[in-house]
Amino acid sequence: MKEQPNGESKRCSACGAIKPLGDFLRRTGRRSGRHSRRGTCRSCRQPATAAPSASREVLAKASESQAVVVESAASATLASRKKPARKRRRGNSVPGRQATAEVAASPPRREKESPSDVSFLKPTGGGFIRMRGKTDNGRRWYQEIEPELAYVLVKEGAAVVVNRHTIRRLYSNKEFRLLILTRDNYTCRFCGKYGDTIDHELPRAKGGHTTPVNCICACYECNQLKANRDVDEFMRAMD
Repeated sequence: MKEQPNGESKRCSACGAIKPLGDFLRRTGRRSGRHSRRGTCRSCRQPATAAPSASREVLAKASESQAVVVESAASATLASRKKPARKRRRGNSVPGRQATAEVAASPPRREKESPSDVSFLKPTGGGFIRMRGKTDNGRRWYQEIEPELAYVLVKEGAAVVVNRHTIRRLYSNKEFRLLILTRDNYTCRFCGKYGDTIDHELPRAKGGHTTPVNCICACYECNQLKANRDVDEFMRAMD
């Protein structure tokens, strides 16, 4: 029959021997008695603390193996996050094939508008063409004109196309007068004498415009006599 421990002894959970309470370590926070002592005696606890170096080696090996496992897991995660390489399309393997197809599909582009190309002009929402120019003092001005007048000014060399809705007058009043007089060498077209005025071949009252094509040099007398008559009618009257 096994011996039962009394109040001053305790059975060791490791070796099974009954030993006095002084051979057991006290549990923290417990009152005096058998239950306040730990279950393993001091002699049985010594082998566990006899070889601390061995336990340190075991811990070091365990930490090294754990570090290897962590590194392999991190590398696997980075590899999974990398974007997959794009596959090259077969259509791009032949150089120039795609560019040729795009050129064939898209309509041919129109070249930059010519300054004298009236077909490029398009009226605004209000049905007008914008015309801009400058005064003799260099100040800029702007107005809206009928599309037909804009076409005539561009065709007869008095303006150029700026964009789809705008033309620009080439000459100020002084510049235009000097242009016509120097072109005709200050000679009247009707009598051949010295001329220093400008006359319209087709009068403005009959639809003529102030353009290099419709304006000529004339002397003061011929300009007054011609008035608003056509050139042919005035030349017959002079004969």
